Amino acid sequence: MKKFFFLILIWLLFPSVAVAEEIYLSLKKNKVNVRYGPSFESPVKYIYKKIDLPIKQIDKKENWRRIIDSKNNSGWIHWSQLKKINSIIPLKDKILFKNPSKFSKPIAKIREGRLLIVQKCDGEWCKVKTQKIKGWIKIDKVWGFIN
Repeated sequence: MKKFFFLILIWLLFPSVAVAEEIYLSLKKNKVNVRYGPSFESPVKYIYKKIDLPIKQIDKKENWRRIIDSKNNSGWIHWSQLKKINSIIPLKDKILFKNPSKFSKPIAKIREGRLLIVQKCDGEWCKVKTQKIKGWIKIDKVWGFIN
């Protein structure tokens, strides 16, 4: 209860402070530095080496975005290294189908953690590609997609 009143007090004292919208984005480049803080002077925490990797923006400060990935790693990335979401990562093994139906012909088994590029979506299904394989996947239990 004390926590609730504390939050109300903060909101009353600082009404212009807004919480950043949580949205999914993708990495724009093959090499992206993740920093401890929102500046180029802040040390590099780690480096992503996977273009199109989906990440979630959890905060923002000027041109910097605080992100978290599917493995709960977090840090700050300059907005120029990010783009609109175009990929997902399954959080469990899934089946890729020829058409958007579980009664359709199965094409491949997609392992948990595999990066899939989204081509289009239709309700609960998205047409995705990975390397040379294209097909439809049900988008439950995936990282990087919000209905």
